[in-house]
Amino acid sequence: MNIEELKQEKYKCLEWKNVKPWYEQLKLAFEIKKDNLEISYEDWFSVGKKEDLTQEEHKLILQTAKKLIPWRKGPFNLFGLKIDSEWQSNIKYNLIRPYFNLKDKVVADIGCNNGYYMFRMLEDKPKRLIGFDPSPLTMLQFDFINHFVKSDIIYEKLGVEHLEAYNHKFDFIFMLGVLYHRSDPVGCLKSLAKGLNENGEILIDTFMIDGEQEVALTPNSRYSKIPNIYFIPTVPALKNWLNRAGFEEIEVLAITTTTNEEQRKTSWSFDQSLEDFLDKDDPTKTVEGYPAPKRVYVKARKKN
Repeated sequence: MNIEELKQEKYKCLEWKNVKPWYEQLKLAFEIKKDNLEISYEDWFSVGKKEDLTQEEHKLILQTAKKLIPWRKGPFNLFGLKIDSEWQSNIKYNLIRPYFNLKDKVVADIGCNNGYYMFRMLEDKPKRLIGFDPSPLTMLQFDFINHFVKSDIIYEKLGVEHLEAYNHKFDFIFMLGVLYHRSDPVGCLKSLAKGLNENGEILIDTFMIDGEQEVALTPNSRYSKIPNIYFIPTVPALKNWLNRAGFEEIEVLAITTTTNEEQRKTSWSFDQSLEDFLDKDDPTKTVEGYPAPKRVYVKARKKN
């Protein structure tokens, strides 16, 4: 696998009929040049102040942000424009924040979406920060924000399956909300292990079901109206997957139930969200009759 050739091929998406209008709008926003902007690493990741822009520049920022809807991860505050994403990703980030130190480390975020978590991670001063996500829209959202942040974050239109062939290894890998989208979860976790340096660590989260048996739910078609959900394990099953994939020191950090506070409809997202995905008569179940979404957060170290 030639990673450089693959990356060049993937950037051809900017000429796709559905992607090109987003990219053309973004190029207009790139004409706004601002330096030394104030950045806040709080729950609303913020760049600049309203007074940094002219009225025409504000109009262009608003047009561009709206062109790039839906914003699934966030929230962002861009020159006073509040982009209230579907997911309040600050809740997840604040939950996992006590469990890592990224200073001077080479870090990857697999399935990084628009980079919200990576922008927050900048505060830790990692040596290198690289996001992996094949989605053209989320890449353009990242480029929009990063044009003003001016960070050294690298965004790769690649997936977890490309880690082994990537041109260097990582000290720490995040993979948040990805594992249940993979039809071979153990193989996916093995890819993480192959992408790590010696003693490298991962921090992942995935859907889970309650139980002490080493089993996994396999949804028939959709889960909580989400397609391509393959396996939802119990915690013991997930630990077995991690062990088979080459990890040790497996630590369960938290188990949470997704709430309307964390995921909900906004004017910046889709017209449906969590409340539409649950049984209206029994919110402990999805519309398909499966257990409502719960997540387990796990940290593990690569076996030597």
